[in-house]
Amino acid sequence: MSSRAADVIPAADRRSPDRPTPDLATSDLPAARTARRGAAAVLLDGVLKRFGTVTALEETRLRVEQGEFLTLLGPSGCGKTTLLNLMAGFLEADAGEILIGGEQVTATPPYERQIGIVFQNYALFPHMSVARNVGYGLRMRGVPKREIAARVEETLALVKLQGFADRSPRQLSGGQQQRVALARALVIRPRVLLLDEPFSALDKNLRGAMQVELKEIQRRLGVTTVFVTHDQGEALSLSDRIVVMSAGRIRQVGTPDEVYRHPQDRFVAGFIGDVNTLPARLETLSGVRATVALGDLRREVEAAALRDRPPGSPVDVFVRPDHLGVRPAGEGGTLPARVAALVYQGSHIDLHADLATGERVVVRVPGQGALATHAPGTAIGLAVPQGGLVAFPPE
Repeated sequence: MSSRAADVIPAADRRSPDRPTPDLATSDLPAARTARRGAAAVLLDGVLKRFGTVTALEETRLRVEQGEFLTLLGPSGCGKTTLLNLMAGFLEADAGEILIGGEQVTATPPYERQIGIVFQNYALFPHMSVARNVGYGLRMRGVPKREIAARVEETLALVKLQGFADRSPRQLSGGQQQRVALARALVIRPRVLLLDEPFSALDKNLRGAMQVELKEIQRRLGVTTVFVTHDQGEALSLSDRIVVMSAGRIRQVGTPDEVYRHPQDRFVAGFIGDVNTLPARLETLSGVRATVALGDLRREVEAAALRDRPPGSPVDVFVRPDHLGVRPAGEGGTLPARVAALVYQGSHIDLHADLATGERVVVRVPGQGALATHAPGTAIGLAVPQGGLVAFPPE
């Protein structure tokens, strides 16, 4: 992100303080459009973005509800930051419309969109104190000094930085700088808060603590928040809904539980959380369920992704490491396997096993007992659950 773009953000709303937020009931949008779209905090309708001949974001439709915490999740280069920058106004859409609070903002500059944003590198002004950094956007709006002082003090208390107002950014830790950047985005009372991987520079323990604090603040204020990350744990723990992205398009939108337990395609199934892929054969389709054969085992899976597959077709079954179990070799209702390696993970052991068909799977075994009872080379039976499985056609 350019320094110029970073400088724009603290002044996320340079409207005159006398200029009211448009009333959705009386805005100049057509009445039907206002009724249809006015309730959304952010609405993207057919938004497309290209860089030269490369399509960074395919035609996208997305609705962000008022007050929700929505996460854009995906690998590097999937289009999630492009989508965030289109919301912020740093990029211009090649097609489609963007509305914030029911107001058409597709061609509106960033400083008129009433958004707050926190960058990965925080983009604090090194020559300003904490208080002046936080109050920068208010000064650009022409807010009276007394009100600025009160709102800065209130917001610093919100992010637990009382007593830090006179310090400079270089006197702060990474976590404290992150709080200053968050306070600067919140003090202007934005309609939407945008967060671009704000925790990526923090160590693991601090990152976890900041995630909890962010969610508490977001719930307390009720501010609509769009969060960009490639960290699945962050997305699952923070979000009301997750937008899973790949190759410039949205693959699935749902609650954390929906995208984790009911992925709509094999990309989502393989990307969200740890997962094993077991080769199987489709046997029958009946309504919303299908039966697949895993060796001599028969298991039911959701049928939606397999409807165009004839019986006998190969399929891939996805199963979580913590759903598999270890049984004695030869026990009925198990798949034959052999222990390849044991990886100590503190609260659990990751047991790597090779199936008779050649695939390697990971079984998550609670505690440390597996270290003593399942040495590498040991023959075992792999227990596959009766539920919680999903299947997709092979790649």
